[in-house]
Amino acid sequence: MKFLIAGLGSIGRRHLRNLVSLGQNEIVLLRSGKSTLPEEELTGYPQESDIKAALKKHKPHAVIVSNPTAMHLEIALPSVQAGCALLLEKPISNTMDGLDRLQNVAEQSALKILVGFQFRFHPGLQCAKGWIENGEIGRVISAHVHFGEYLPAWHPWEDYRQSYAARADMGGGVVLTQSHALDYLPWLIGGVDSVWGFTAKLSDLDLNVEDTAKVGLRFADGALGSLHLDYNQQPPVHRFEVVGTNGSIHWDLADGITRMYRSEQKDWQNSSLPPDWERNTMFLEEMKHFLKVVRGDMRPSCTLEEGIRVQRLIQAIYDSNKSGQAINLK
Repeated sequence: MKFLIAGLGSIGRRHLRNLVSLGQNEIVLLRSGKSTLPEEELTGYPQESDIKAALKKHKPHAVIVSNPTAMHLEIALPSVQAGCALLLEKPISNTMDGLDRLQNVAEQSALKILVGFQFRFHPGLQCAKGWIENGEIGRVISAHVHFGEYLPAWHPWEDYRQSYAARADMGGGVVLTQSHALDYLPWLIGGVDSVWGFTAKLSDLDLNVEDTAKVGLRFADGALGSLHLDYNQQPPVHRFEVVGTNGSIHWDLADGITRMYRSEQKDWQNSSLPPDWERNTMFLEEMKHFLKVVRGDMRPSCTLEEGIRVQRLIQAIYDSNKSGQAINLK
């Protein structure tokens, strides 16, 4: 298979390395030339700067969209029109504009699109999903996610102020950039009926986007959820808890352990990560899955429709912050 990677920042290069490790070497690079990373890793691959010309010349089977969020649709739309499968990085855009067109073209062509929410491939979240679906903690009543991380520490090799995450024109802001939980909470618990959100620029960082957010969710079955996001916390924290009628589940990215307490046993059950697991394992498993999707052997684990649902949640958070009211999604 032939792949085109659009955007060669840190995530694009991670996808490149993982493709090569899985035996895929027919890879074309679509570049803007603005990357702050070393060039050596990219030597030897065909490089293009115009998506339509690249699609026509190289005819890739699949396109990986890993450029800045605000530019995703500039790559995704012509790629699906050319009949390519997509690995579309999260979030799928910084706006709802154009998503209906992307969805219509994809549906008409029966194209395969995987949205890149890599935490679906974390063993801890997969374990929690299994426990919840099996009724181990009874009916879910509430859930909470805390995700705080210091933005300047993300990419030490570059000025954080120039990164896509810090810039409104590139689709930055903590709600868009750290939208993982807006995908995995509905994946774990179910659909969301209503949203409220507060967003603000509160830190001392030099940004023109929000760096802190508090979000409330009401799920379709009545359960309640809350979410904290920030660009300022040191050391970083990413954890969640789910409370059910007969127990609870805790997960923490720091140690990777998923813990379940069941009221009948009155004790904790722990599920640890495999001994050889590392952060890239999520992305590698995601890429293995994408190869199966491209071949037609498997349905995408996170579909375009699910990605659009996350985008609606993001928009609802911004709308709620602006209006001061909860947003009904039904």
